[in-house]
Amino acid sequence: MPAKTNLIVDSLIFIAFLVAFEPSLTGIAIHEWLSLAFAATLVIHVILHWDWVIQVGVKFFRKLFHSSRLNFVIDAILFIAFILVMLSGLLISKAILPTLGIQIAVSQSWRFLHSWSADISVFMLALHFALHWKWIINTFKRYLIDPFKRRGTAQTMQTVPVRTDD
Repeated sequence: MPAKTNLIVDSLIFIAFLVAFEPSLTGIAIHEWLSLAFAATLVIHVILHWDWVIQVGVKFFRKLFHSSRLNFVIDAILFIAFILVMLSGLLISKAILPTLGIQIAVSQSWRFLHSWSADISVFMLALHFALHWKWIINTFKRYLIDPFKRRGTAQTMQTVPVRTDD
């Protein structure tokens, strides 16, 4: 998969996560629907990285480069935490389920699980982000910074036609 596509999808996931994480910024309805969209982009992210998941998963207990193993464990915990956030979020939904005509008695246990798993998700996302920092910076620079530098250099290198009166 091209790094540019990966950067775009990952950036959208990250922005949606940041906005959806704090429902007081958007209100409950937008929080829930944005979280649902976030879940869809997360599924796309996992599908785009499925080869890596399989390769590292198969080799997990064999001789494997340390950071790949750590990355796999952090990603697995992050994935489980996201599933718990989404499941518990749906079970305490005030917008999505009622829109679909579904009524569920809300338990404080589900609210606690939602809050707890959201906090774990933030922590694990920070670790995931830290492990991928070099890739993020290099890809951001390659696709966003360097093209502007090249464009600016090309413009300054262009010669201005000199007018000569005959």
